[in-house]
Amino acid sequence: MVKLAIDIMGGDHAPLEIIKGVDIALARFDDLELILFGDADIIKRNLQATERVKIVHAPEKIDMGEKDPISAVRRNREVSLVQTFQAVRDGEAAGAVTAGPTQGVVAAAHMIVRRIKGMKRTALCPNLPNLDGKTRILLDVGANLELRSEHILQLAQYATIYMREVRGIERPLVGLMNIGTEPGKGRELEKETYELLEANPHVNFHGNVEGKEILSSPCDILITDGFTGNMLMKAFEGTVRAVGDFFKTEIKKSFARKIGYLFMKGVFDKFKKKFSADEIGGANLFGVDGVIVKAHGSSDGYAFSNAIAQARKTVRGDVIAKMKKVIEEEGIGLE
Repeated sequence: MVKLAIDIMGGDHAPLEIIKGVDIALARFDDLELILFGDADIIKRNLQATERVKIVHAPEKIDMGEKDPISAVRRNREVSLVQTFQAVRDGEAAGAVTAGPTQGVVAAAHMIVRRIKGMKRTALCPNLPNLDGKTRILLDVGANLELRSEHILQLAQYATIYMREVRGIERPLVGLMNIGTEPGKGRELEKETYELLEANPHVNFHGNVEGKEILSSPCDILITDGFTGNMLMKAFEGTVRAVGDFFKTEIKKSFARKIGYLFMKGVFDKFKKKFSADEIGGANLFGVDGVIVKAHGSSDGYAFSNAIAQARKTVRGDVIAKMKKVIEEEGIGLE
């Protein structure tokens, strides 16, 4: 059985949509056991599942607009997010899923679950939209503003294990985000990282990847520092929204365009689905000593069930134990 801790109170549509996600996930996977942290009365009134569930009363939450998440975690150990992560720290659950505020999740993971011994940094790692039949992940997108080359190497090793054990890609290809594809491009960080990735036997290194190739690269893993990754991700998300708004405006301008839209509606719907957070799933927090999946803040029940599914697969892949073995073999990042 795979045992996960679930933050019922985190997210824009919590707790009801999160509870729906729990029901969907339990119906999909008969090897799941879930510990639910939230308002027990609301959970009991709305949860359909009666088996493989433990409910812990934790009605308080960290607000999505919390300006100081570190202090919020420190001053209130009774909130649902903190108790969810404490269950992982205590070994009651192998992983946790939450749609709570990103900075609160990162802070709580560092303070409660803590990093794997020997891991110098963590990374927030979302899935990228699958337009060409290829699964890709991008990291780091915000857990760290700055990384050193040895940190990026470690995270590439972790991502390689994840893609192999969870996504079934035997030799995932790693690309380093850069301003050009030629060796020697970029800052000292990219130049040093290039050399480390190229020489490391645990990484199948492709080389540099430019931002324009983010959805078309042959790579399975795209890696960079958290500042650059966050900028890339937000620029990408903003472009998608702008394109969608453009089409909506232009289609309304004439009757002929409205007729054309009816013929192309299936294509537009497919495009929208490809970029939907509901389909893309959650972002993994790599590097902490427990599986952590951060679902999108606006997750509905279906989207949250996909985040639970993602956590389940990561636990089953035994990713953390395999990364610990790599650290032990190489000694990279050890004190």
